Amino acid sequence: MIPLLNSDVVLLAFTVGFYCFGTALYRRTRAMLLHPVLVCLVSVIFLLKIFGIDYGHYYKATGLLNFALNLSVVALGYLMYEQLERMRGRLLPILVSVAVGCVVGILSVVYLARLLGAGRVLQTSLAPKSVTVPIAVAVVEPLGGMTTVTSVVVFCVGIFGCVAGPWLLQRCGVKDPAAQGFALGSAAHGIGTARALEMGALEGALSGLAMALMGITTAMLLPLIEKFLY
Repeated sequence: MIPLLNSDVVLLAFTVGFYCFGTALYRRTRAMLLHPVLVCLVSVIFLLKIFGIDYGHYYKATGLLNFALNLSVVALGYLMYEQLERMRGRLLPILVSVAVGCVVGILSVVYLARLLGAGRVLQTSLAPKSVTVPIAVAVVEPLGGMTTVTSVVVFCVGIFGCVAGPWLLQRCGVKDPAAQGFALGSAAHGIGTARALEMGALEGALSGLAMALMGITTAMLLPLIEKFLY
């Protein structure tokens, strides 16, 4: 049984199967805790833990998924190109929104963590909560933050933004598709962008743009803000 589970094809099939099962479950229930990414993550963790499968081996076995993820990023760029005409004339609002969103996103979580008694290391680890994991980890590590905490927090923020983001935007009266997509990408990074793509092409394009710009801005501003805060 164990040698069979160590097979690359079997591990890849299990991962895809867990995600498909999570997708079906989420569509039926719409429960936040049953989001397909979360269901797949928890299921894979249990699978590796119960059968003692090394994560390094699992990572190599599912390399095809990472390759497909890279292709999806290229496809997102093409989608932005298709929507270029609709985004013309919005450069200034986009840049201002990214800068304000970055600063507010960092300061809000840092001061909330400080209010609750968190130390400097934890505050730094939480600061880049709204950018994708690779960028967040790369920014936090030189600043002395805990990359494991950062990864988990970024993941949870993405899930929350994906599930609750559209509802919150509707409740706040944000009905413009471009604004909705940009908000999801800037606050919930990749997972939010996946949700924006379900809403429409324009929402997905703006969300992908926001995710990229938010990552760049956070990488530049967080070290400066960190010095100012402490």
